[in-house]
Amino acid sequence: MSAAVPPAVAVPPAARGARPAPRPRRRVRPRTRAARWLLGGLAVVVALVWAFPIYWMVSSAFLPTARLQRPEPTFVPVDGTLANFRQVLTDESFYASFRVSLAVTAITLAGAVLFAFVAALAISRFRFRGRKSFIVTILVVQMIPAEGLFISQYAVLDGWGLVNSVLGLSIVYVAAILPFTVWMLRGFVNGVPLELEEAAMVDGLSRTRAFFRITFPLLAPGLVASGVYGFLQAWNEYTLALVVMTEPGERTLPLWLQGLVEANRATDWGVVMAGSTLIAVPVIGFFLLVQKRMSAGLVAGAVKG
Repeated sequence: MSAAVPPAVAVPPAARGARPAPRPRRRVRPRTRAARWLLGGLAVVVALVWAFPIYWMVSSAFLPTARLQRPEPTFVPVDGTLANFRQVLTDESFYASFRVSLAVTAITLAGAVLFAFVAALAISRFRFRGRKSFIVTILVVQMIPAEGLFISQYAVLDGWGLVNSVLGLSIVYVAAILPFTVWMLRGFVNGVPLELEEAAMVDGLSRTRAFFRITFPLLAPGLVASGVYGFLQAWNEYTLALVVMTEPGERTLPLWLQGLVEANRATDWGVVMAGSTLIAVPVIGFFLLVQKRMSAGLVAGAVKG
């Protein structure tokens, strides 16, 4: 007995070879679009509020003090002047303070990044006795207020004869920046797999050459991000410099700027704003120089380690 064969299903001619109907496009919901516009407008407002003090500083640098002291503010310096900048640039103490700040920042940046890099490699790549205690010590030192160490730091520098010296202030800055820099670089070193170095060593490279050819280029964004942090801390720091640099000829730029505001005479706010603008120029230039590496370093540090 043969099995019954089901009848063939007839396919309409219009459906033969027909392409599937395209899916309807998803329409953006009005609420979603409105939320995007709202968030975008809020971001613009926050950016304007953040940038307004900088604009006000630069704008005020082109106005005379008499114009700045008027009750009505001047938002656009249409008839501005360069007299404030000329007064700053003809001040010999400005160049002396600039040289001191530049030397202190360079020494601090090199020392902090070098020591932090070596320490981060040690606690990330090696297992030794006291490793966890060292990591905890870094966090504890970072929690100590800087003001609580002023007396002891000054006493140490005075004993070494390094008060009112570029080297003495640089040592204090390196000690202040080092804990956070070590913790930052530790995350970048942990994010680079050790297997990359081992594979390079299998191919015939020594441990040192494998590190500098494989691992070190991958750590460049982290070194740049740490360098930006050290540069900002050393260039803009005021309180430690006020304690260590007591001689007028050994002042950093923040101390020089504070010297423009004196209690025994009227403050020339136009000159102060011009000096503040000139002090900010190296910071802006440094950011423009390393912005790509810095962005990559900050994003990498947020997800690694």
